[in-house]
Amino acid sequence: MAGLNDYTTLNRHFQDYANLVLGVLLFLSPWALGYANTEMAARTAWIGGIVIAILALAAIVNFAEWEEWLTLLMGAAVLVSPYLLGFSDVRNAVAAHNVIGLLVVLASGWELWTVHHRHTPSMR
Repeated sequence: MAGLNDYTTLNRHFQDYANLVLGVLLFLSPWALGYANTEMAARTAWIGGIVIAILALAAIVNFAEWEEWLTLLMGAAVLVSPYLLGFSDVRNAVAAHNVIGLLVVLASGWELWTVHHRHTPSMR
């Protein structure tokens, strides 16, 4: 039977699991969305997906705040990469990078916020 501590641990790491899934989705997106033949877009998705997934796994295994900051920065880099790396004309790649990058930034920001704003029950 799952205890309260099990639920709290799973709940605390929800954003890390979300980032793991998002990293895998980003890695698979060149094939799924048909831009694997666009070299820069595909390589950015593959590298970004691997880095996000590895950081998420590291945070799941042993949480450290710096991992969340790196994941947030990686999400921001993925978000702006189509415009900085010159594949903003590849619509499917832009959509994948923008949506997944934004979701990674939001998930990591949410976890960082919860780390610094934990609710502590008041004694009455």
